[in-house]
Formats: sequence, structure tokens, C-alpha cells
Amino acid sequence: MVGPATGLAAEVIEALKARGSTVALAESCTGGLVAKLLTDPPGASAVFVGGVVAYSNSVKTGILGVAPETLAAHGAVSAETAREMATGARTRLGADLALSITGIAGPTGGTPTKPVGTVWIGTATAEGAEARLFEFSGDRRAIREQAAAAALSLLAQLLAEQS
Repeated sequence: MVGPATGLAAEVIEALKARGSTVALAESCTGGLVAKLLTDPPGASAVFVGGVVAYSNSVKTGILGVAPETLAAHGAVSAETAREMATGARTRLGADLALSITGIAGPTGGTPTKPVGTVWIGTATAEGAEARLFEFSGDRRAIREQAAAAALSLLAQLLAEQS
């Protein structure tokens, strides 16, 4: 993946350095793509503490601390799960901020209420967690790339708001 997301990742790394803040990730449908983008710029190790690729629900619950009740009531692709994933990544990895991405990249797995391309991106800070719904289109690769770019954009917005 090249282009705008690559430049945005570098901007995010520089913004984190300027603030003296750290970031952690919890990725599902992007499979580590955001971590790859964030670690491409030189000096990323000063602000990126790490990430978890939580593809299975057992990793979401066991490592990130997502409540089994949340998954049972709302599913893995939900605002509630995205918030809990982000919160778990922030607290368990010891970062100031965290992002989470959970969604359906396809080509299968979609439902009438959660079609392929449905992605929730969560953010967590010491003040709390939020999640935002996105609906992307295209093939699996396109959906994953769009989700990664949207996650970086949300992180950049969060950093700008907190400046």
C-alpha cells in the first residue's frame, strides 16, 4: 500500500513524537496492515508500542479483554467490540492512545445487517473510548486498505483535536 496512507502514517508518527505520546493497535480485518504502515516511517519505535492481530474471538477476549457478553450480544463487528478492543490495547499494551479495527472484508461473511465492507474503528484514550462505523466497497484488498487509511485518518484527527 502506497500513496496517501503512507504519508498519513508518517504524519501521525511525527505528531505522536511531538506530543510525547504512544499508540497501540488492535486489528482484526486489517490483519496488521495498520501496524505495517505505522512502522514504515523511521523512528516509529519511539511512539508505536505494539499491536495485536485479534482475528479470533478467543484472542479478542483472552488478550484484549473484550467481554464474552459483548461478543454474544453485539457480535465481533460492532461499536461495542471496537471500543473494548481499543481500550484493551491501550491498557494492556501500556499506550496513551489506541486504535481498533474490526469488520467484514469479504468476500464472504456478510449478512443483511452487516454486509461485506462494514467496519468499525475504535479509538481509546485515558478519557474513554469511541467507535465509528464505516461502509467500504470493493474487493477484500480494497476494503482492508480503505479501513487502514480510515484508521490512520481517525488517529490524525484525534491527535489534532488533543493538540
